[in-house]
Amino acid sequence: MTEKTKKTIEKTEEEAVKKMEKETVKKVEEETAKKTEEDAAGKSDRYYEAVGRRKSATARVRIFTKGSGILVNDKDYKEYFPQDELHGGIEAPLKKMKSLEKFRISVKVVGGGLRGQAEAVRHGLSRALIVFNPDFKKRLKRAGYLKRDPRVKERKKYGLKKARKSPRWSKR
Repeated sequence: MTEKTKKTIEKTEEEAVKKMEKETVKKVEEETAKKTEEDAAGKSDRYYEAVGRRKSATARVRIFTKGSGILVNDKDYKEYFPQDELHGGIEAPLKKMKSLEKFRISVKVVGGGLRGQAEAVRHGLSRALIVFNPDFKKRLKRAGYLKRDPRVKERKKYGLKKARKSPRWSKR
């Protein structure tokens, strides 16, 4: 095969992949809209629940199909998490799925610091979106929102000041 034919084949394959991705995104958006409409018409208090974790923080996330807004421990999430950087992390899965104003989200978060709690909320929200619609899994996984970040603080060892820091050494 010549290089020209290889390039044309690659180009057509790329176009086909892009077309398939666009079709799946459209299909998912239509299904989401259909589900939210069905739930708005009938089952009023229906929700989808999941748990997210990060460091020592645990977040129990519930997605309600009626209404909009995000409450964390009965406060608005922008009030609970004062930094704009944390707001973006929490909204990220919803923005990825283009459903920022389609759900009312209630979160109970316990333990850890603010950053760990925000990342636990993002993890739980991503999991809850998958419970709502399993077709979301591929996009959320590719974005890295479904992986539970296993990094935690290392424990202190005896004879040391911290996990690895040792006391000052002196010869005599």
